Amino acid sequence: MTDQPSDPFRDVRDLIRRRDRAALATSLPGEGGGSPYASLVLVAVDHDLSPILLMSDLAEHSKAIAADPRVALLFDGTAGLAQPLTGPRVTLMGRAAKTDDARLKGRFLCHHPDAALYAGFADFHVYKITLERTHLVGGFGKIRWIAPGELRAGPPLPELAEAEEGIVAHMNQDHADAVQLYAEKLLSLPGTGWTMTGIDAEGIDLRLAGEVARLSFEAPMTAAAEARPVLVSLVAKARSA
Repeated sequence: MTDQPSDPFRDVRDLIRRRDRAALATSLPGEGGGSPYASLVLVAVDHDLSPILLMSDLAEHSKAIAADPRVALLFDGTAGLAQPLTGPRVTLMGRAAKTDDARLKGRFLCHHPDAALYAGFADFHVYKITLERTHLVGGFGKIRWIAPGELRAGPPLPELAEAEEGIVAHMNQDHADAVQLYAEKLLSLPGTGWTMTGIDAEGIDLRLAGEVARLSFEAPMTAAAEARPVLVSLVAKARSA
């Protein structure tokens, strides 16, 4: 990893990646007459911050997307605050489309392993949302629009995206003790049995049953080859904690 200049939107990306669910807004077709409709969905976020959804054709939001692909997703970072309106929330806007990309489906299922129970049903499909605009409310008076190019951390690392499944499987199968150290020593999380669900240029995602967590790197990776030394260095840091 190399030192990076100050990034005003890293906290925004971190907020998005720390959530495994979001409120999805669509426009109802037919008798709905274009009425706004909000629903709760499970979400994973790809390396370029594109949201990934797994939804049934029978769901109202899927029917709405078939008629009008424009959607918005609200990621809420206000949980636990005495005054929620002082906390951050981010709305991602874009267009949703079905995709047969096996990597995207795999990333979603890593983040939501229970979804494997129904992911193979004929009426379920993976959707990728292509971002167009982002609206940030960071608290009172901290409001602004963000373009996709501003929000992203830097150039994509396609080789990391392709290697991710293998890295995650290797860590969970051969280095489960290291993953547990990340959770226990670096994030002060209770419980045993934490697993890694994803790795991107800026951090790793963890899960234990219904709890999710994120361990952010001190600086973003600039190449997939940095993944191993970064993960090893985190183990050393955890053991010395």
